[in-house]
Amino acid sequence: MLGLSEKTAAVPTVIKDTTEATFLADVIEASREVPVIVDFWAPWCGPCKTLGPLLEAAVTAAKGRVRMVKVDVDQNQRIAAQLRVQSIPAVYAFWQGQPVDAFQGALPGSDIKKFIDKLTALAGDGGLADALEAAEGMLAEGAVVDAVETFAAILDEEPQNAVAYGGLVRAHIAMGDLDQAEAFANGAPAAIAKSKEIEAARAQIELARQAAKAGPERELRAAVEADAQDHQARFDLATALHATGKVEEAVDELLELFRRDREWNDGAARAQLFTLFDALKPQDPIVLKGRRRLSSMIFS
Repeated sequence: MLGLSEKTAAVPTVIKDTTEATFLADVIEASREVPVIVDFWAPWCGPCKTLGPLLEAAVTAAKGRVRMVKVDVDQNQRIAAQLRVQSIPAVYAFWQGQPVDAFQGALPGSDIKKFIDKLTALAGDGGLADALEAAEGMLAEGAVVDAVETFAAILDEEPQNAVAYGGLVRAHIAMGDLDQAEAFANGAPAAIAKSKEIEAARAQIELARQAAKAGPERELRAAVEADAQDHQARFDLATALHATGKVEEAVDELLELFRRDREWNDGAARAQLFTLFDALKPQDPIVLKGRRRLSSMIFS
């Protein structure tokens, strides 16, 4: 199954309540991306209390390939009337803006799973994009364990998915487990071993190892200010800057080092710049600007 989690607000919520004001966005529009199950219920409904948790568990297990929206019929009578809900619990499934399936009354867990499996089949591989987006959102928000589980789940279904594989490596980097990250990178399937996603992850591993040895930024900056020709101090300053997230400043220092002595330490500045660029997305403004400046120096 594909991995999605509602543990972070940065990714789409898998299970949510809706109202007449938000039904169009939560169900009709959302179902153009992924199937949406609508659970009509009420606080006084006994069977609803049985069905609801079973539905939620099955939707959670589907990890992003379907979403669930709950409608309290007492508070949202117009929605129930429009869909001709005459008794509850009642469950409707929407895909591409249209109702495609429904059932009334409580069902056993096995039948609920079949119901959801049918819906996920409608979407085909569309769930992959949602799951990848969710995993990246988790990683960005610091929900690293969830990201690892999600990337791994995607790879269970598509072992040669380079984006998910690179994401799994990056997630282990974020956890500080560089040895495990490197083991995953080195063990990538041959078909994707040279992909830009895996190469980017390898570059990030190298930079993370350098960051662990980076010296104090303040001292290194003082050394460079004291002697602009101290190339090692400037190189180390770039490493320290990158380690603290000052990527653009790190690039600036390496470019300045390259300008001063492009052959220093066997072209270390240029090699480090390429490592930094490889670790970022190709269209990152820092990469685009940095490559332009480097090219102008090389061909000047």
